[in-house]
Amino acid sequence: MLGAALLLAAGSIGYNVYEGSGGGSDEAAGTDAPQTIEQLRAAAEASKDDAGPWADLAFAYFQQGEFGEAAGAYRRAVEIDPGAAVLWSALGEALVMSSKRDPLPPEALAAFEKAVSLDAQDPRARYFLAAKKDLDKDHEGAIAAWLDLLADTPPGAPWEADLVRTIEQVGQMNKIDVAARLAKAQDNRTPAIIAPGSGSVAGDAASPNVRGPSAAEVAAASSMKPSEQREMIAGMVAGLEAKLQQNPKNLDGWVMLIRSRVNLGEPAKAKAALDAAIKANPGEAAELKRQAAALGIS
Repeated sequence: MLGAALLLAAGSIGYNVYEGSGGGSDEAAGTDAPQTIEQLRAAAEASKDDAGPWADLAFAYFQQGEFGEAAGAYRRAVEIDPGAAVLWSALGEALVMSSKRDPLPPEALAAFEKAVSLDAQDPRARYFLAAKKDLDKDHEGAIAAWLDLLADTPPGAPWEADLVRTIEQVGQMNKIDVAARLAKAQDNRTPAIIAPGSGSVAGDAASPNVRGPSAAEVAAASSMKPSEQREMIAGMVAGLEAKLQQNPKNLDGWVMLIRSRVNLGEPAKAKAALDAAIKANPGEAAELKRQAAALGIS
């Protein structure tokens, strides 16, 4: 069942989740232009006590499909900051994706276990530890663990759709009825704080500059007053919109922008985002309209 189990890994949860990365170096340079691998490596090698540049380099390798190189960079990052759960889970994911034979290598499994020992809520580690149950033929246990993860997933999180799809596919292939349990898990979830991300819908068109929030940002947002949360969200959404003007082929980014505008109570701006997305991607108009319709925008 590895194919379904890896859906979540193949882009949607492979977003930048380390504090200080996700374009920080670009902003420091005063430009949104993406850095080259050579520039990122130079910055990483110059960093002795900051894991951020190594995480940036690893993420760039991951986005290019160079998973072995990504794993190597993440190893350096966890050496510098061994207490960062998100780095351990990112290392585990890179090791899974780089493995030629073993679907869940021992080193990857150990990295995921380390991640949850540091942060029991790390979504990427929880996902893959559930996938381990599926690989061990404990399909019911895997589904139960994924449902628990879904219950803790904010609506609109970058990995939500692929997580639901994985649960449905594993259930279907193993003749386990999951419909009622899915509906229950999706009830009473906390509203999404964050939307932006680039993932499976965009595919090759996904931009490394349109990324999700850092773990630190999510943690900070959870302790903010509602007015402060909204101000933070509005700033991130505005940033996403600006980046989409530079990277208009990123379908996931457009969908996340539409969802964000809906969450902010801005249906007119959500409709404007849909129109702009269709104009930039006329061949994907049907899919964009379908996604927007699910959010009440047409």
